[in-house]
Amino acid sequence: MRAMKSIEKNDPPVLRPAPPGSEKVFRVMAARYMWWKTADEALRYPQQTAAQVMNIGDWDDVQSLARVVGEDYLRAVIRTAEAGQFNARSWAYWHYRLHLAKVGTVPPLPERKIA
Repeated sequence: MRAMKSIEKNDPPVLRPAPPGSEKVFRVMAARYMWWKTADEALRYPQQTAAQVMNIGDWDDVQSLARVVGEDYLRAVIRTAEAGQFNARSWAYWHYRLHLAKVGTVPPLPERKIA
């Protein structure tokens, strides 16, 4: 029996800490959008929490997150996104909202590479 090849990510994620003063918002967002982790565990991965809110968050939560972390943080989340973190609609929206792409030039979603 042959061993299966492992799945490798495109690039290891560069984890950015949550901006100072944002813990309360991240704790609330983690409870809503990272239901498979405790809030404390999710707080260790604020970039993953931000990506989840950016992908499936409601309007109010997205606006709260953007106000607290700022657009530079959100750009870093998009630039280091892993395969599967964003759906196509959210990916395009954030590229346009954060001025990372001109109309019709959104880059493809991140993909997993199989070694």
